[in-house]
Amino acid sequence: MRQLLMGTALSFGLLALAFWPLERSFPARAGQRLRRPAWGVDLAFFLGQYLAWGPLVVLSLTGLQDLLRPSVLAELRAAVSLQPVWLQVVEAVVLCDLCVYWWHRLCHQVEWLWRFHAVHHSAEHLDWLAAHREHPLDGLTTQLVCNLPAFVLGIPLAPLAMVVAFRGMWGAFIHSNVRLPLGPLGFLLGAPELHHWHHARVEQTRHNFANLAPYMDWLFGTYHRPEGEERWALGLTTPFPRGYLAQLVSPLRALVLSVREAPGVPPAVGGGQPQAADRA
Repeated sequence: MRQLLMGTALSFGLLALAFWPLERSFPARAGQRLRRPAWGVDLAFFLGQYLAWGPLVVLSLTGLQDLLRPSVLAELRAAVSLQPVWLQVVEAVVLCDLCVYWWHRLCHQVEWLWRFHAVHHSAEHLDWLAAHREHPLDGLTTQLVCNLPAFVLGIPLAPLAMVVAFRGMWGAFIHSNVRLPLGPLGFLLGAPELHHWHHARVEQTRHNFANLAPYMDWLFGTYHRPEGEERWALGLTTPFPRGYLAQLVSPLRALVLSVREAPGVPPAVGGGQPQAADRA
């Protein structure tokens, strides 16, 4: 537990040292303070992710790894194992990007998936800390989808460790309150302005689902690079719980209520309606 606490504190310190100077020097929204509204809620999400949910996700993925290696693909895995390590890494990353792109689109289109993903979109101010506002079940399923190709193809995770760490940092970067000219790198890895637009307060998001692979958006016709200053509102268009625990419970409660109110299931006495959430 002590090592976990030290690792969490070290991660927070390194991320703050990396992103606070960038956000002050190259802000996408000049008037946003470092200690902006709901900063404490996002800090709670950060601590929850590093101290509880992140380790549970790793344990879950480790336990599922052997189950996701069907025997019918044994010959394919044997062929992949003979490839150079760099090629295995490229294959795993591209297939991960493809899977996550379509999973992310589904999270905006399928009601019960959206209930959990809406937690992430409830942030009305974006910075590196807001990147950690994520329901643990949303995070678990996303990580499972991302790692699925590597599991199925038998690609060892060790060579991917550095790539995963870098992409994790880049995930915080695209949420940060930063505007920098990235050129072709932004098309390959993602840029803050692309993902900030994805968080725009609109009725239905239709752009920039590939957080770390904008070329997927270009390929499937959902790429959009906004011009000019960032003046669009962020977050959801309908009310949503603002506290940390309330945001964790809300999608679970709404899901249970929707099941109880399904045809043939008697409604719960005294139960309320699930809170609507905009698919922003």
